[in-house]
Amino acid sequence: MKEWYQKDCMVCTRLKIVLLLIVTVSVSACYFALQTLQAAPKGNAAVPRYIFLFIGDGMGAAQVELSSALLHDAQSFTMTSLPVLGMATTHAADRFITDSAAAGTALATGWKTTVGTISMEGNHLDTLRTIAEMAKAKGMKVGIVSSVGIDDATPACFYAHNATRKNVYDIAVQMASSGFDYFGGGYSVGNFPENQAKTKVFRGDIADLMHSSHYVIARNTTELKAVKPGTPCWAYTDYDAKGALSFAMDRRNEEIDLAEFTREGIRLLYNPKGFFMMVEGGKIDWACHANDATAAAHDIKAFEKAIGEAFAFYQRHPGETLLVVTADHECGGLTLGRRANGYETRLDLLHHQNVSQQRFSEKVSAWKKQGAVTFPMALDSVKVYFGPGNVEADSSLALSEADRNMLQEAYTATMRADFSGTQHIDAFTPAVSALLNNRAGIGWNSNAHTAVPVQVFAIGRGAEAFTGFYDNTDIANKIMQIAKLKRPAR
Repeated sequence: MKEWYQKDCMVCTRLKIVLLLIVTVSVSACYFALQTLQAAPKGNAAVPRYIFLFIGDGMGAAQVELSSALLHDAQSFTMTSLPVLGMATTHAADRFITDSAAAGTALATGWKTTVGTISMEGNHLDTLRTIAEMAKAKGMKVGIVSSVGIDDATPACFYAHNATRKNVYDIAVQMASSGFDYFGGGYSVGNFPENQAKTKVFRGDIADLMHSSHYVIARNTTELKAVKPGTPCWAYTDYDAKGALSFAMDRRNEEIDLAEFTREGIRLLYNPKGFFMMVEGGKIDWACHANDATAAAHDIKAFEKAIGEAFAFYQRHPGETLLVVTADHECGGLTLGRRANGYETRLDLLHHQNVSQQRFSEKVSAWKKQGAVTFPMALDSVKVYFGPGNVEADSSLALSEADRNMLQEAYTATMRADFSGTQHIDAFTPAVSALLNNRAGIGWNSNAHTAVPVQVFAIGRGAEAFTGFYDNTDIANKIMQIAKLKRPAR
């Protein structure tokens, strides 16, 4: 009897343990299910409500690594810390090496087109609907941000349709009729008088057209912060001769940077129906065309800061947000290493450059006008602004006789070149920059775009779709599918 009782108690104990485990597992399952429901968007849990597409113009893998190595530590570089990584090809419909118009069209519409074309078929007869237009039709708010002119090729591809990117006035006019909610960054190049004069049909000043379409125009931080959420807005800051923001390394404190345009855009666009925002780091490409490694690294840092604003938003809305970062193409054929340097690099030498090539070239232009700056004086400026010759800071910056001869030849050619207005041939600035890049172990293969595939980084709702190797058109198609945007028949 006693033996039976002991066995029975053991069975009861085991049953109690099993029941306790079942209850614990059930409670845990319910808790995690509740957490999942709370994190997911209301309604269709598979559809992101807030979509960010960041495009680093000209930003290849080497450019990303250069900026990360030069200006960040690995943990602070947001884009490379995103959990999903893919690669995308970039060719145009009619050329292996694309331009920003054809690449922008692919990213905006999911279709290939010919170089120079803004969201139209290569036949220049049929328009291609963009993901921004689809998002707007769905009831989402839409924002377009760029560090270059707001009617430059990449931003234009999301709100305009034109046979050629050169028709900047006709492109800019379409901002007012787009119905989009926020335009931020650069000014309208199409609104410059010389471009207004080129159009076949002049419809009026772009700013007046935007006012007529009920857009508030904000020209500085104070005005931008005063705009109320839900108010259509065109915001820009001080701009250069091409309507673009300053290079990040040249930016003055009072100028709005790409991150602030992004942050304020989020504030203005945020609403229960969601939004789509495209943000372009356009001056990365300009720096790479000039083979200006330091300026490119700093503009990627500015682009990265803007991505940080979107990532912070994602952290507040993880179940409702999709964040995608990519490039339209690589520019310059950048290599981190040179044959002459072997396995040696000194990227830290780039820290001695404290202005962009563009800003230094403006100084060279002023020298030419003055006619009073001698070559030794020019070398002093090189030492101050780029580093070569500053042996007190680093012996690697010493100038050899061959270096001096090369620089003097470039300086003489520049001072003797024909000069008219603001245009001049400057061989000196690129020579100075190349000298520093060579010492650092940086190589450039081109002053134009290349056809190498570009990286795609992603996080958030549906981000897993961006793994693998695919074409740039697939980026737009994946966003359409994930967000359930209605794509019209071609």
